[in-house]
Amino acid sequence: MSININIEDEKKKNLSTAKFQSERKVIQSVAVPIELENIDTDQIIPARFLKATTRDGFGKNLFRDWRYENNDETKPIKDFALNNRIYSGKILVAGKNFGCGSSREHAAWAIKDYGFDAVVSSFFADIFKNNALNNFLLPVQISDVFLQKIFEAIKENANAEIEINLEEQYIKLLSTGEQESFEINKYKKTCLLNGFDDIDYLLNIKNKIEAFEAAS
Repeated sequence: MSININIEDEKKKNLSTAKFQSERKVIQSVAVPIELENIDTDQIIPARFLKATTRDGFGKNLFRDWRYENNDETKPIKDFALNNRIYSGKILVAGKNFGCGSSREHAAWAIKDYGFDAVVSSFFADIFKNNALNNFLLPVQISDVFLQKIFEAIKENANAEIEINLEEQYIKLLSTGEQESFEINKYKKTCLLNGFDDIDYLLNIKNKIEAFEAAS
């Protein structure tokens, strides 16, 4: 148990040092790589942990069956990225077709609760992408070629930093300067940049709504 606690404490310490500039507009951080394709929501957060109705606490069980032998927290699987001391950061980098499978919103909750602010992949399942955006988790979809460049950069140097600029919609490998643009729904971009959920957004434009009603 002490081994696992030390790893978690160290990762939390590293997460707190990730650089943020103009809150939510730019994420600059090292990354955790999981170079596997077709990672489904049951692997992200197993169904047996879906009983809770609040968003808190799911990070503990993120990738639970990949993190521990026989669900035993005293036996972390050393080769898995979340258990590897050399990897930390606010960015999760994963293989193609991330978040496929069931529509459970808990998958986004678990990733966000663990401490990630963005997931990078070359393809996301649509429902997962929407769930992520609704929970202030930024899904950054890039080309297969650029994804492989990121994986290679992290293999060469676990401290390789990535910059994700939401406002200008690009992702950059700081070690090489290579970058690629990414797409995002305009409305969801506005919400992320301002920290709005759907209700916050409506409240923010309350005066415009009232003016429109008055003019009708």
